[in-house]
Amino acid sequence: MVRNYDIYPTRLKLELTESLLLMDIEDAITKVTSLNKIGIRLVLDDFETGYSSLQYLKRLPLDQIKIDQSFIRDIKTDPDDRAIVTTIINMSKSLNVGVIAERVETKAQKEFLMEQGCNHFQQYVFGKPMPSDRFVQSLQD
Repeated sequence: MVRNYDIYPTRLKLELTESLLLMDIEDAITKVTSLNKIGIRLVLDDFETGYSSLQYLKRLPLDQIKIDQSFIRDIKTDPDDRAIVTTIINMSKSLNVGVIAERVETKAQKEFLMEQGCNHFQQYVFGKPMPSDRFVQSLQD
């Protein structure tokens, strides 16, 4: 299908949720491994919000793990959130898997994450969602 649409697989990143993987973990591992072999990058979304297992985590050919926004929200005030985020970042480094933080909304959150070694972020610290034509215009300004 990627070939049918002339898509460069190395430029495609699929986000997989834990709940999707848990439906049939063995089948999911087989399928995502096949996708990875053709160059598609894979991100595990909603990490540590469901029933994640480190056993299958090590078997998936992941490029990134996304830290759920529920841990990011109070990262500056909640020591438990800081500990969880720091652990996820360190574990990701140990597994040679990138990490991306979801819904980073303040500079303080971004600074803490960068201090821990997370350099990929999503959401409002960079700008609010907008229509694609306005986004293109903002790049030209």
